[in-house]
Amino acid sequence: MDLTPRPGAAPAPPGAYHAYAETPAETTTRLRPVKSGSPARTVLAAVCAVLGLGLVGGAVTGSWLTGDSAAEAGADDAYAAGRSAWHSVPVDTLFPRTLKGDGAGPGATDRVWTRIGVAGDAGCAAGLDPLLLRTLGPVGCERLVRATYTDATRSSVTTVGLVFTEADATSMSALARRFDTQKLGDRADLMPRTHPVPGTAAAGFGDQQRASWTVHVLTEVPVVVFSVSGFADGRTVAEPQSAAGAMAAGAATVPAQAGLGHEAKGVADRIERALRRTVATLTEKPR
Repeated sequence: MDLTPRPGAAPAPPGAYHAYAETPAETTTRLRPVKSGSPARTVLAAVCAVLGLGLVGGAVTGSWLTGDSAAEAGADDAYAAGRSAWHSVPVDTLFPRTLKGDGAGPGATDRVWTRIGVAGDAGCAAGLDPLLLRTLGPVGCERLVRATYTDATRSSVTTVGLVFTEADATSMSALARRFDTQKLGDRADLMPRTHPVPGTAAAGFGDQQRASWTVHVLTEVPVVVFSVSGFADGRTVAEPQSAAGAMAAGAATVPAQAGLGHEAKGVADRIERALRRTVATLTEKPR
């Protein structure tokens, strides 16, 4: 018997097992040898071999059938739940009133964001520039929902959005690969639009105020998550920079120095996590 732990298993407590040689100790009574040509032994060995092969073959076939179908069913469930979440999940679940960003700011500082407005669900043209809308065209647009947050100092504002698509897993994976290989997330002409909220810190948050952004194509659910950040005082930003660029070491642009890349990424990440948890709950099988 192999008593070494399986890869990835938790280490056993001291003394739980010991390495030892697989050499049996000498016994006082030797077993009587059986002749190699014994008919009974030959028949018994053949029967055992047939039964063993049958059991192994059945187990492997069963694992193929149940394993593949279970995986496909799980993926289908996640896509169905994810696609309908925009109308079946409460807005406070999709967009929590408060987001905690432990270590999400520049230098791993903590952040807290407060929701100051939610846009009504709409078609994607309402929140996406034409080129970004065309780029997402292969996956379709079921619905777009957005909300705007401000930080604790009310010096920055961030609009975050969820694009619920009509695509399957294959199409979402293809789009994710395209964004990755072509670096589409860094292109300023693919920035999402803002959602200004009258009477709040985001009242003057328009296209010219966009400073940093991120777009993330999910593959386990049919959703594209995006966010765009800017200054709460309504100042224009001549040279916006993607969140990835603004958060890079040594970045010295206005968005980078103001931490607006961290704002965009931090808010988007927490909304994405909330969505993942929600879909996982919706597709959880009763025990």
